[in-house]
Amino acid sequence: MSSTVTRTRLAIVAAAAGIAVLPGCSSPAPAGKASAASCEPAKGKVTLQYWNTVPGMDKVVDLWNKKNPNIQVETKNISNDQYGAIGNALKAGKAPDLAQVGYDQLPNLRTQDAFVDASACSAATAAKTEFVPWTWSQTSFSDTGVFALPQDTGPMALFVRSDIFKKHDVAIPKTWDEYAAAAKELHKADSDLTITYFDPNNAEWFNGLLWQNNAEMYSYSDDKWHVTVESDQSKQVAEYWQKLISDKLVRTDLTHGSTQMYAAYQKEQIASYIGAAWGYSMFRDNLPQQAGKWTVVPMPTWGANGASGNWGGSTVAFMKGSKHLYESVKFNTWLNTDPEALALENELGGLYPAANAGLQLPALSKGVPYYNNQKIFDVFAASSRKVDTSFTWGPTQKTVNLALQDAMAKAAAGDGTLTDALSAAQAAALKSMKDQAIPAAAGK
Repeated sequence: MSSTVTRTRLAIVAAAAGIAVLPGCSSPAPAGKASAASCEPAKGKVTLQYWNTVPGMDKVVDLWNKKNPNIQVETKNISNDQYGAIGNALKAGKAPDLAQVGYDQLPNLRTQDAFVDASACSAATAAKTEFVPWTWSQTSFSDTGVFALPQDTGPMALFVRSDIFKKHDVAIPKTWDEYAAAAKELHKADSDLTITYFDPNNAEWFNGLLWQNNAEMYSYSDDKWHVTVESDQSKQVAEYWQKLISDKLVRTDLTHGSTQMYAAYQKEQIASYIGAAWGYSMFRDNLPQQAGKWTVVPMPTWGANGASGNWGGSTVAFMKGSKHLYESVKFNTWLNTDPEALALENELGGLYPAANAGLQLPALSKGVPYYNNQKIFDVFAASSRKVDTSFTWGPTQKTVNLALQDAMAKAAAGDGTLTDALSAAQAAALKSMKDQAIPAAAGK
């Protein structure tokens, strides 16, 4: 999934929306290294393959194709099974030239030798100044190469059906304690109504909740990873949501982005949505009849510091096996830095850009009609400034997320708890690193 945001006001987002990558994120792992010869322009027409999950990206690619007859791009939407499709293609030696990869999956795929280092191309290394610094650090593994270009980020906020809250005389919550109290009030007023839903199959979303509470999952020092997935901060988040689930104040039968999820919102059975900046287009595009009824407010907070979380955000990675690195760099740079491309990506796909030029998009300084002309990107800009910049992803995050999801699904069905799910994810992290001979230990 992805996201997008004018001016000095939003430039603050650039410095603040971060996940700083520790030196450990550049931990020893195999990675393709492009040779100078591989960055030579092709002789004649080239067709690139670009896989992504962004709605409307085909129209952005059409714009490129009209302007670049000798470098054509074919796009494929892999939103149904993003990493399954990428993984299968890598195994078969048929990976695309470029693929959308989330920041959290970059270290994992790097251990699989999935990328080619594009630093042989001067245009790739020169692109560093075009992006918000923390995002570049993620894609370059702390300047050890250029394996991808940043595309978007996902600062989180609370989407609220303000009319439903007003109807039942319930105040819009500012803290998680207030959110739980509001959940009780809304459900008491209407037994068919819940404040939100908990998707047990969405570890990335849950990671964003952990991130907000300064629940550092990994750190790197003394030449090894330190795994703290089941920290006290993580347990606080898990116990909070476990109580909401146990008290039947949130639904657990809905999958994010599914027809059933939209149907529940359509029937006014759910009063809020905890999401990221890129999610603003979801309701606009799928529930047009609810225009003017939604408001975006800051994410409920745990403490006085008002920290926020980040969910998602992606890169466009240079995939191993591409025979057209020069052309891939040229397209990738345009895709993620050109103002016209960025504007289209924001309009059609809801992307909140990682490029400095994207932070200057006029659309992001205006009110959004669907949200009753509220300047919702002001909320996301403020959220970005409150994201913990020290948060780090581990090198086997996909395996950890799968273990977390499996255990969360069991907890949602009454078999165990979300705290148990954290323990399962911790164990999976340590085992997966051991299996790959990556030095790791539990605790700080």
